[in-house]
Amino acid sequence: MESLASQAKPAAVLWLAGFLQAARLHRVVSFCVSSRALSIRIAQCFLLNGFIFLGSLLTLKSVVIPTLLWILPEQCDQSWGQHLCDHTTAVALYSFLRSGLVEIFYVFWFYPLYIFSFIISTLWYGDIAKHALAVVKSKKLDASQASDSDPHSTSVSADRPEGFDGVAIGVGEQVYSILLLTIFFAEVTVIGCIPYLGKAMNFMLLSLMYAYYCFEYKWNFFAVSLNHRLDFFESNWAFFAGFGSPCVLPIFFFSPLTSYGVMAILYPLVWTSTF
Repeated sequence: MESLASQAKPAAVLWLAGFLQAARLHRVVSFCVSSRALSIRIAQCFLLNGFIFLGSLLTLKSVVIPTLLWILPEQCDQSWGQHLCDHTTAVALYSFLRSGLVEIFYVFWFYPLYIFSFIISTLWYGDIAKHALAVVKSKKLDASQASDSDPHSTSVSADRPEGFDGVAIGVGEQVYSILLLTIFFAEVTVIGCIPYLGKAMNFMLLSLMYAYYCFEYKWNFFAVSLNHRLDFFESNWAFFAGFGSPCVLPIFFFSPLTSYGVMAILYPLVWTSTF
């Protein structure tokens, strides 16, 4: 019991350190001041995912649905006439029409917008990472200097061979990383179905997964090998669990579409703090 308590305290300290590093939004502001291209990309992410996507959800819930309820009410109004109120056909028809119109709104607007936002945001995330690295380089910070200034950053980089062998190794590592994260995500989904403990375990595992996604941009730019990534990730799991938690919190407080919009805004802000 004492050994468990002695291990829990350092893990809690590392978790808090990871959470605080992810919350360093002032570093994002500093990067945006140093790079106009970076600030434009982050502003575009906010415009697409915050103003357009979340704004559309807010418009649906606060304007469209109340308007439909006013035009097609849920309860019988005496002004319709007693003969209509004695039958439930009108109310059932109105309910069917409301549901159908809302579903049409989702099918022809939200789902296409979700796919469009996901694709465009993924492309923009790569640009944001590139511009963030340019800021680091402009301040004359190479990979080893960045590692020295960050106590939770890995200091090992890969010595890949040049030419075709180096490209083959890089592609192989990316494919392996994608398969690894896909299997991990499937495990997270299954564990989330476990009663009582499932939610807590799901939160921790999703936090680890999003933290890995965040740091993968940095590791790719600094050519850190997959073995070194996994070794460093496993030995500092508590830090990464804390780092990824801000991205995961919206899942437990909002609907799936709303949580996606919030996470799409938070994600580039959080992983910019990894540089």
